[in-house]
Amino acid sequence: MGATFARQLFAFIGPSGAVFLRVALGAVILLAIGRPGRPRLAATQWRSVIIFGLVIGAMNLCFYQAMARIPLGVAVTIEFLGPLGVAIAGSRKPLDFAWAALAAVGVAILSFKGGGTVSGVGLAFALAAAVGWACYILLSQRVGRIVPGPSGLAFALAIGGLALLPLGVADAGARLLEPHNLLAGALVAILSSAVPFSLEFAALRRLSSQVFGVLMSVEPAIGAAAGFFLLSQRLSLLDLVAIALVVVASIGATAIA
Repeated sequence: MGATFARQLFAFIGPSGAVFLRVALGAVILLAIGRPGRPRLAATQWRSVIIFGLVIGAMNLCFYQAMARIPLGVAVTIEFLGPLGVAIAGSRKPLDFAWAALAAVGVAILSFKGGGTVSGVGLAFALAAAVGWACYILLSQRVGRIVPGPSGLAFALAIGGLALLPLGVADAGARLLEPHNLLAGALVAILSSAVPFSLEFAALRRLSSQVFGVLMSVEPAIGAAAGFFLLSQRLSLLDLVAIALVVVASIGATAIA
């Protein structure tokens, strides 16, 4: 849902402007809710938080640049190579590979069903986003362990927003401050950064990275369900099969962890 709203913003402020508003306003929301006060972190903690923030900014920038050039379904599918790669790399049992492969098949069916024109530059950005998502999972676990509470995520988003500021200004300029763009950007920030990042950050304190990577593959299924219930979009038999594959893979990965 967040990606859908963000893509509609591209016509007004471009992909770099949209990703800047998403990350920056997401940081504002989390800082306002958490009220961490004056940060008192050790140098090692700050290094992890800064790297985490830069990865968040780069990951989202690459994904939005990919969305601007290739179909959303293709971009999402390629980006899912990140968490699936983490799931496979961290596996110790042969069955783990089967669950990851099953989830990948389900994601591919849901995402590629619509087809569309694919550019090489768009694919490159999507692959970079996949690498960024894999790094995000590992860094989120580390920051969650060494920085108490949600402060690490809030500070990381703020750093990511500052890093994206020059690109956002270059892409959109004063249009970033127009009320309707700010309102739409705030909605994207809530749907794509503040809420999901907070939940993922909390989940990674409790789950292994490989289980988290496979569970993230449920997102296309949730998107299809949201389209059915919120937009009255009918689900085909192929959609239902793909959703079933992803759900079974997620249950299997969780059960054997």
